[in-house]
Amino acid sequence: MNTFKTIFIGSRGELSGTADLGRALLRIFAGLALAFGHGLGKIPPSEGFIGGVTELGFPIAVFFAWASGLTEFVGGLLLAAGLFTRPASLLITINMAVAGFLRHADDPFSGKEKALLFLAVAVMYLLAGAGRYSLDALIRRRNRSSLIKPTRSA
Repeated sequence: MNTFKTIFIGSRGELSGTADLGRALLRIFAGLALAFGHGLGKIPPSEGFIGGVTELGFPIAVFFAWASGLTEFVGGLLLAAGLFTRPASLLITINMAVAGFLRHADDPFSGKEKALLFLAVAVMYLLAGAGRYSLDALIRRRNRSSLIKPTRSA
């Protein structure tokens, strides 16, 4: 039990750095997979992709096709870096919900599972944040330390 506790549980019962490392690895892999495996190919959006967005009934299909591609590419990069993680995750959540539940609504599960998996990952980071090993955490630490400045006595 001591080895288990040493590896997985911190001194106050919180998850240890290994949990944060796992969160970071998932965030980096999922973000890069989304950005380069899905988003990059949609920038600029092809006529076929714009046609698919039109079929979904979105007004200004070109705008929404660009928004989707940029959400996947830029949002994926932001997720991977752990920068603006919650806003990026919100946009990814919306985008993947549209992909999974509207675009692939009539597809078998195997046709929508990637969108739903990215949706689940995005929701997790939307709710939990990027974790200790992220640019968001680094910025938070710097902001806290700049608030606590030593004062000089005269």
